[in-house]
Amino acid sequence: MLIAEGMPLLYLELAVGQRMRQGSIGAWKIISPYLCGVGVASVIVSFFLSMYYNVINAWAFWYLFHSFQDPLPWATCPLNSNRTGYEEECEKTSSTQYFWYRQTLNISPSLEASGSVQWEQALCLTLAWLVVYLCILRGTESTGKVVYVTASLPYCVLIIYLIRGLTLHGAVNGLVYMFTPKLEQLSNPKTWISAATQIFFSLGLGFGSLIAFASYNEPTNNCERHAIIVSLINSTTSIFASIVTFSIYGFKATFNYESCINKVILLLLNAFDLEEGSLTADNLNEMKDYLMATHPQEYAQLLPQLKNCSLEAELDTAVQGTGLAFIVYSEAIKNMEVPQLYSILYFVMLLMLGIGSMLGNTAAILTPLTDSRVIATRFPKEVISGIVCFINCVIGLIFTMEAGNYWFDIFNDYAATLSLLLIVLVETIAVCYIYGIRRFEKDLYTMIGRKPNWYWKIMWAFASPLLIISLFIFYLTDYILTGTLQYQAWDAAQGQLVTKDYPSYALAVIGLLVAASTMCIPLGALVTFIRKRLKRERVSTVA
Repeated sequence: MLIAEGMPLLYLELAVGQRMRQGSIGAWKIISPYLCGVGVASVIVSFFLSMYYNVINAWAFWYLFHSFQDPLPWATCPLNSNRTGYEEECEKTSSTQYFWYRQTLNISPSLEASGSVQWEQALCLTLAWLVVYLCILRGTESTGKVVYVTASLPYCVLIIYLIRGLTLHGAVNGLVYMFTPKLEQLSNPKTWISAATQIFFSLGLGFGSLIAFASYNEPTNNCERHAIIVSLINSTTSIFASIVTFSIYGFKATFNYESCINKVILLLLNAFDLEEGSLTADNLNEMKDYLMATHPQEYAQLLPQLKNCSLEAELDTAVQGTGLAFIVYSEAIKNMEVPQLYSILYFVMLLMLGIGSMLGNTAAILTPLTDSRVIATRFPKEVISGIVCFINCVIGLIFTMEAGNYWFDIFNDYAATLSLLLIVLVETIAVCYIYGIRRFEKDLYTMIGRKPNWYWKIMWAFASPLLIISLFIFYLTDYILTGTLQYQAWDAAQGQLVTKDYPSYALAVIGLLVAASTMCIPLGALVTFIRKRLKRERVSTVA
């Protein structure tokens, strides 16, 4: 996916921005007036992403502030109101899940029960947007120095976590799980859709941020070399971060597995009055068979309480997104030595990554606005940046409500994926077949002193568009086969996630999210066609 999609499309967007010297709207309008909708679609996708993405930074601030407590607030379950035991909801799940779903999100049982705004999360979201605003105060040019910090500090933290992670008990189990190939997944279309989404999001393809940043490059900047270097660093970083993640994930899975084994052993020792040390993890299965044969009635009564402990099952319960960032890592951190230190390091790293991503998202929105003479002549950059941040912050309060996490999942799943596929497909077709591959070659020769080789031209003209069309078909097929769209809701009574169908108004919002960006492309072409047609009629009338 990196070779066929990531690297070629990154080079294409960097070259377009550097050559046209405009943001996403202006750049595609120069290529063809009928493509003005492509830039608008990119801005809308970036706007949607900014609306909900900064909520992750708000959550990171919330966890960071709680990381200075000893013990960590997610290390143990809180006591109930009578102080006679632990909270019932927490006992049915885990302390880390309880802290996330109840104390952080205060999540509602369904999307229909919207609830009220959580003022703690609203304050954290306001703080997150204030930090972003201060970073972009002077416009896109001022973000360069900030990016040096947000890009370099996470590597320092990852190196610390790598050293610590590899020394944790059970880290090898996680690494073996990571590097064990599952060839059957290659035939699953969802695997390829996930891979494409990962490449698009990690490199920032289709959002317009690359074009925006590249427009500030020197005209003779070697964007080909930068595309190759950035792509390789991006993929290397992904592998590096995966090693860190799976080493910690292996530690967590091993810890949970051994805790499960110890509970079963203690239960059997007490139930059958066995000698201390007679039961171990190595002979547990044999002793189970022996006890079942010699004490069938007692064993049958005890059977419902005996958990089936499995390391593979613990490793297979992989989570992603916010679950990985805030549940799995916090559960692993609480079992480390000096957990406050590793918690602070982790959430500072998460903030740096989140703020860095937000700088790119806001640049994709601000650059087309500041390129507009109508807006730029009336308002200074500080005011434009402030208005964009304020609007996003106010809309983002939706995600701080009790049902906010469900809306977050809707935006995360549907606001960008399908739209990005269509945007980058139109971009490659526009450059190769509307602007012209030969004309684009001449532009590259003017900028970097040499024409693109056969690899770039084959990827741009054939391989990348065909692969995107295939992914597009896979995505639509998966959507049709899935039937009714569903989401995961938190059931406090069971202490676990349950599957529910989206209500009709949520499906309408999903449709609007997809249509709001994708429909800009044909509508932009249609408006341009109508304007040109009316202009011709006026000219002919005057003549």
